Amino acid sequence: MNTTINVKQGLGDIRFGMPVEEIVALLGNADEVETIDNALDDPTTVLHYDEADLTLFLEGENPKLSCIDTSDETCTLFGQSVFALDERALVALMVEHGYVEQDVDNEDWGERRVSFGQANIDFFYDGGQLVSVSLGA
Repeated sequence: MNTTINVKQGLGDIRFGMPVEEIVALLGNADEVETIDNALDDPTTVLHYDEADLTLFLEGENPKLSCIDTSDETCTLFGQSVFALDERALVALMVEHGYVEQDVDNEDWGERRVSFGQANIDFFYDGGQLVSVSLGA
């Protein structure tokens, strides 16, 4: 599987806006499927692909891909192996590509989140090591 992070577009061949049928045709059936139905928000379908270290979030009545979470250590971003970068190097890479504004927060569960809102991407660190990337359209 292509694991190139394409900011605001997707991950490899997985593109934001894809319906579930296209995702299944590309990746096969998910290992686990969840439905989150909150009366205030659009329903969300969550597809978990364990072997690929991938979780996909599809929103709406006709669900379309809106968010990707990955912990696949083969992911690249701007030609760099993203999971090999420490936080300082990652921030420098994002700034180099025009994503200057960032937000950093320590989550309740203990991970450090480094977010770049303009890129719709969050990086989660645990003990100084990148553990997951969450990207959106």
